[in-house]
Amino acid sequence: QVQLVESGGGLVQAGDSLRLSCLASGRAFSNYGMGWVRQAPGKEREFVAGISRSGVIIRYADSAKGRFTISRDSAKNTLYLQMNNLKPEDTALYYCAASRVNLTVIPTATAYEFWGQGTQVTVSS
Repeated sequence: QVQLVESGGGLVQAGDSLRLSCLASGRAFSNYGMGWVRQAPGKEREFVAGISRSGVIIRYADSAKGRFTISRDSAKNTLYLQMNNLKPEDTALYYCAASRVNLTVIPTATAYEFWGQGTQVTVSS
């Protein structure tokens, strides 16, 4: 199976940007559909963005459209999430996740079987 390690979270102000990274190891990164899922305190995990193994199919949650960009670099075994114009409601623990469903993107947190430990994003107003 694949192991995932996120980085890039932090404390920022509203309107700032952050780029999250997720380094994959173990089984071939290119075999998996990848995604970002977040969880705010007291809330359920929420799908943010997903990308197919080829990178051709990308889906975003409505809350992320126009502000976040997901991408993957198979040569580096790395998944990215560029987050612009951050808002206080984006505050959450952000998880990198992998799915055996790799030809398309199922935009739900339950579509993912493998998870990283999460990286905290806190946006102050």
